[in-house]
Parts: sequence; C-alpha cells; structure tokens
Amino acid sequence: MSNRLKFILLMAALVVGLELAPSALAQSGGYAPPHQKPGPASERVQFQSFHVDLAGESLKAGQMDMYFFSLKTEAAQKLRSTPKVTVYQAPATSISLLLNPAPAPAGEMNPFSLRDVRYALQYAVNRQFIAQEIYKGLAEPMVAHLGPFDYDYVTIYDQVKASGIAYDPDLAKQMVNDAMTKAGATLKDGKWQYNGRPVQLNFLIRVEDERRDVGDLVRAQLEKLGFTVAPNYQSFAPAILTVYGSDPQLLGWHLYTEGWGRGSAERYDFGTINGMAAPWLGNMPGWQEVGYWQYKNEALDDLGKRLFQGGFKTEAERIQIYRDMTDLALKESVRIWLATIVNSLPASDQVRGITQDISSGPKAMWTLRDAYVPGKDTLTVGNLWVWTERTTWNPIGGFGDVYSNDIWQNLRDPPLARDPFTGLPMPFRASYQVETAGPEGKLDVPSDAVQWDATKKAFVAVGSGAKATSKVTYDYSKYFGSRWHDGQSITMADVVYSIFQGFDLAYNPDKARVETAIAFTSKPFLETLRGFRILDDNRLEVYVDFWHFQRDYIAEYASPSGLSMPWEILAAMDKLVFEDRKAAYSDTASQRYSVPWLSLVMDNDSRLLRRALIDMRDKNVLLSNVFTVGGKSLVSQAQAKARYDAAIQWISDKGMAVISNGPFVLVRYEPPAQFAQIDAFRDPTYPFKPGDWYRGNPPGMAFEGAQAGAVAPGSPASVSVTVQGPGEIRVRYLLLDPVAGVAVAEGEARSMGAGQYQVELPGEVTAKLAQGPQQLFLVASSDQVSSLAERRVDLQAGGASQPSATVAAVTTPTPAKKGGGFSCAGPPR
Repeated sequence: MSNRLKFILLMAALVVGLELAPSALAQSGGYAPPHQKPGPASERVQFQSFHVDLAGESLKAGQMDMYFFSLKTEAAQKLRSTPKVTVYQAPATSISLLLNPAPAPAGEMNPFSLRDVRYALQYAVNRQFIAQEIYKGLAEPMVAHLGPFDYDYVTIYDQVKASGIAYDPDLAKQMVNDAMTKAGATLKDGKWQYNGRPVQLNFLIRVEDERRDVGDLVRAQLEKLGFTVAPNYQSFAPAILTVYGSDPQLLGWHLYTEGWGRGSAERYDFGTINGMAAPWLGNMPGWQEVGYWQYKNEALDDLGKRLFQGGFKTEAERIQIYRDMTDLALKESVRIWLATIVNSLPASDQVRGITQDISSGPKAMWTLRDAYVPGKDTLTVGNLWVWTERTTWNPIGGFGDVYSNDIWQNLRDPPLARDPFTGLPMPFRASYQVETAGPEGKLDVPSDAVQWDATKKAFVAVGSGAKATSKVTYDYSKYFGSRWHDGQSITMADVVYSIFQGFDLAYNPDKARVETAIAFTSKPFLETLRGFRILDDNRLEVYVDFWHFQRDYIAEYASPSGLSMPWEILAAMDKLVFEDRKAAYSDTASQRYSVPWLSLVMDNDSRLLRRALIDMRDKNVLLSNVFTVGGKSLVSQAQAKARYDAAIQWISDKGMAVISNGPFVLVRYEPPAQFAQIDAFRDPTYPFKPGDWYRGNPPGMAFEGAQAGAVAPGSPASVSVTVQGPGEIRVRYLLLDPVAGVAVAEGEARSMGAGQYQVELPGEVTAKLAQGPQQLFLVASSDQVSSLAERRVDLQAGGASQPSATVAAVTTPTPAKKGGGFSCAGPPR
C-alpha cells in the first residue's frame, strides 16, 4: 500500500479503468452450478420465523435449510456434533451499551449527562466475563468501535491496548463517587440521591439472546456503584421505538443493550466510526430529529466529515484523523463497547454454493444467488423474525433492521459491492473508470455538466470555471440492457431521478422541513458533488470533490444512484410524502405528522402508492423538468404511461409495491404468518447466472508459533513468530508495561521469508523495561483479507521469557462442522 500511495502522490492525475468478469471470481472446482439459466440457482426461497431456541431441532428435522440468526452459544456447541449439519461462524454482530447523555429536568439528575460517570462505566463492565462466560468463548472483548476482526483495528490497536481500559470496579466506583459528589449528589445507605430522591436508571435490556444475561450483569454492577436500577426487558420492536424513536430528554431510557449486525466486510472504515461516535450522521442520541434534544460534539463532527469526505492528503493523515476520532469517542463514552460476537449460523450440509463474507458469513448478499440443494427447487431460510413492528420497506428512510435486509439484498443488484474477502469496493452491475487529480490538484468540470437547482427546479449547467478533485465515469450497460421486475426497461431516467430526489429532498426547504433528519445527514455528501454529464445511452460522468488513496473508494463514494427501484415508484413515494402528506419516509416524521411510516410490503401503503400512480397517469404527469438534461428529454409521454400502467398492475397483482432488478422477485410477504417468498427472476436479459459470483470460504490467517530469548534490560532482544495467511502480510507490534500501563515501543516486525517474522527490540528499548512481566502484542494483516490475526506474547524482563503464554489468538473465521471449533466489530438487531 505504501508504494501505491507514493505513486498516487507523484502523479498529478491518475486514470484507472476497472471491470471484473464475474466468472473470474469463482473458485475453480469449488462450485457446480445446477443450470445455466439467467438468475439464481434455486427457483424460490422461502423465509420463515423460527424461535432461536427451536432452530436447531427444526433444522435437524428438515423444516429449513439455513438459519440466518445466530444460535445461542450452548445450542451451537451441541449442533456442531450433529451429522449433516454445518455450523458457519462469522463475527457478524457486536454489542454495546448506549448511554443517554441528555440533561435531566431542573431538580433531577441523569448521571450519564456527566462525562466522567459515562467514562467510569468503561471500567465497570467485565468484558472478559461477557466473552468467556456468557458467550462461552465465542466472542471477543471490544473496547472501541472496532475489534480484531476488523481490518482498521490495526490503525487503533495500540491506542486500545495502551488506553488502560479494563475491568476495575474499584476504580469505577471511585470515579463515580468523585463525579456524583461534585454534581451535588449524596450517597445514603449505599444509594445515590439527588435532592432527597433516589437516582434511578431506566435500563432497557433486550431479551432475544445473550444480551439479557449481559444486561443483568451490567445491572448488578450499576447497583454496586450505588445506582437504583429499574430494568425494562423488551424485544426488538418496542426497544427500538423507545430508544431511537423518542426524544432523549424525556429520559424514557438511560441505557440500552444495543446489538449491531454487519452487512459486509470493510477495508478502510468511515461509516462505523461516524455512525457510532459523530452526531452529524444521525445515529447519536437526538438522531438529528427536529425538536429533539441533541448530543453535540463539534470536534467529532469535524473529524468525521473530513474522514467521510476524503479530507486528507495522505494515508498517514487519514490514519491520524481516525485515531483522533477514536480517542475522542472513548473519552466521551456515549457508547460503551462490549464484544464482537462470533455468530453461529447453521445450515444443512446439502446446501451448495455458500459464499462466506469475512464479516457477516453466509448471510451476505452473495449466498442466496448461488445456493441450492441438489434435487430441490426451493430453499427454506429461517430467521428469528421475518417482520417486526419496526420493519419498514422503503429505500429512503426504511430498511433499518437486519430482518428486512436479509430479504431485500436478494431482490436488487447494486452498482458496486464490497469484496467479501478484502472488504474493498468492487464493480458489481456497473463498471467504472476513475480519474483523479487529488489529493491537491483539481480537474476541470465541463461547462455542460449539470447540477440540480432546487430553486429553479431544473438541472442547470455548471458553466465555465468549475473544478473537482475526481471524476468517475459509470457504465450502466448491464442495467440498461435489462428490465425491472415488472418488465419495464431500466434506463438513464432511473439514475437521473435518484440524483434529483437526493438533491431536492435536502435543498428544497419544503421537503427538508418534512424529512429533516434525512435532509440534514445527506448534505455532507451532496455538497461535494460538482456536476453530472450524460455521455451516451449507457455512461454517466460524475465530478466530485473527494479523494482516497484506494481509488475504488472514490468510485463508491461518487456513485449517484443505487438503482434499487424504478423512477415511477420513487416519484409516487415522493408524491405521497411531500404533496399528499399521507405517509412519511422516516419513523420520526411519521410520528410528528401522524401518518404511516411508508412500507411497500404493507397492503394499506401499497394501495396509497397505487392511487398516487393512477393519479399521476391520469394527469399525464411527465416530470419534464426532472427528465430534461442538457436539452434532451429522457422520458416520453408514452414511456411514462407504460411505466405507470406496469407499476399499477404489479401492485394489483402482488398486493405490494416492491419492484427491483435483482435475481429474485418478492411474490409473498405475510407479516402475521412471519413468512415471505422470493421467486427466481428468469428474464433473458438478466446478466448473471449461477456461479458468476461464487467465492466460497475466505482464506484464513493465524499466528502459528512464537519464540523469544531472554530479555535482559539494556541488551538487544528478539521475538520470532510464524504467520500463516494469504498475500502480502504485515506484522505490527506493541510492547506494553502492564504494571505501569504504558507503551514502551511499537513498530513493524521484519519479514524473514516463508511466513517468518522477527520483532527486534534494541538495547535502548529494553533499557526502559522494569524487571518483571511485559506484554508484546502482535497483529498481522494481509492485502487479501480484511480481517486480522492477533496474539499476545508474555515476556519476563530480567528473567526467563514465556513465549507460549499467549491469549487473544484470533484468525479469520472459518466454517466449523461436526464439533469443529472456531479458529481463531450494520443495522440494529
């Protein structure tokens, strides 16, 4: 990566063209497609709800083929010894405590409005107990928002190790005592009081999985700290509504056991740290909703936007931004990270075609495109839920839960995706070319490129003199030669409407007043877009002020449209939300205006959308201001009418308004029965067939041994380690004095060839070591997988070393079958 970065910095402008043939991704000999028809391997997939406690028996009884919710640890251990069952393991979820930092009304106290109290909880939670006892070793403790399964953990691991954050209840109690006393609280009979009344914490605890046990553990510790705790045990939907759908200052909750699902691998993180720490993205208390109290932190927002918008000139500067954000987030402690959970996802061993994303395992978008059981045309996939009261199918302000996304990802083809092993952006159904003058140069934006002007209500030319850092040219040939599920051709008009929709929602004041949070959180991206230009029937240029040392991230950032639904469905939704005011895109706008939170799988909402489409058709609505770009009209009246007619008929036939372009079509969705069915899309114009995207299992990476000589203070010392893994591997180290809690040295181990690496500690480093135990932390990374391997070597300064005393030996997850162990953090869940 460093050589590549130097090359980027030496060039004033770089051009890269990238288009991978899907079949080149398949591992030879690893997959035998059942046929060569367009679309997926199976004819249909049925999703059904199975309680997690019954899932194992249901799988053994043949009632389902795969289960997409993690088994509880003890059940997973039993099932691994069951014949004909494969238990896939992946670090697909993480858990945290979300603390409510809103101030209490006058005369009352919210302890978590005090930063020192929040930070004290870092020492009050026993992460090792959670990982080893509650999750029986199938979890890895987390201190920050990333853990050793995340590639960018290598950026912050030394911060995490040197932070000194560990279970220390005495220290936590002293910190709480100091902060509470300073704030005017008194401790009476072991319980905190404020103005003569107990300081009570409303603790929302989830019940579906081990988080109930985690919550009880934390509750007990909070009571030891002197707080009166009122536990409130809730399942997914009511818990989500209470926490994320309410004003934090109402103090309906003080802390909550969060769970997060991982959607795909990530190489260079920008979304997780922003979403979990920076208020601007709308995922911190207050949720950027109008009228709510807002948690604010300008420093985190400034750094987060720089990271998100590519506001760095080198990889080193990007690393420093990331480290600064991590440091601030730990100090703020609005979220207390607990553990990354190694999910146990069982499947029949008859299922063929499973691809394991290195983060989310077999649940990722790849598997159901290629999965099948020989001799069967139907796959049955179980989950904890298919629908909940918070499940909402709309692509603007919905799809906020894992249960809807587990289905939706099989209905649509994104322009770009994340490589399931490396975590890097890659072409999926669109190809692209990237040209950049970044980080410091600028490209000329052609004068005939356009931007949406919300005031003029038209696409207007940018004129002469406009500049941009980068240009991405997208080729949508694989879309435009094909059809939407309702039979209508996909065209450039679908891309253009998405561009208009995003800009107009954010910059049209009437729309922004309705969907305030969506408008606010969209602007940091939209304000970096400098212009668009249609080159021909298939290609679109996008000019953007964004740079990244990994050029595929430029293409991912600049992508102007997800092409998930046809323009007429998006337009009808806009009409319902902004003109008719009969629905809302977001949950908070739905509550504020007392209208339904628009969900395209619900009968009433689909009927509303159908009536909007009929009205648009009957009034010959053409949206000519939207579809006139550069003097050329993209949609004729006849084409608009055909689109309206097809969508109206689709909703009448299906009772739903979900129309997309992927390998499956949603044909049944029955919330009361917790059932959904998707059927294969066999249109001859669909560009992919079984095997095109099969990848199988990611390669593993692990430390296999360590050797160390005696460590004599003032004399050179070395530690040799062996690493097994793919590609170019780097090993970094951190030498920590565990007694003083300080980092003594850090650096990169020297490659000796054949998987051998040597950490060399010069005499000036060992001279700093006090006699006694020292800890050498090692972390290995590869350019071919986005996970890490971690190991600790315990050394003895001034005496015999103990290289075999190692902990936290973590490697890439691999499937475990018939008793095999795990070789070794998305939307809420």
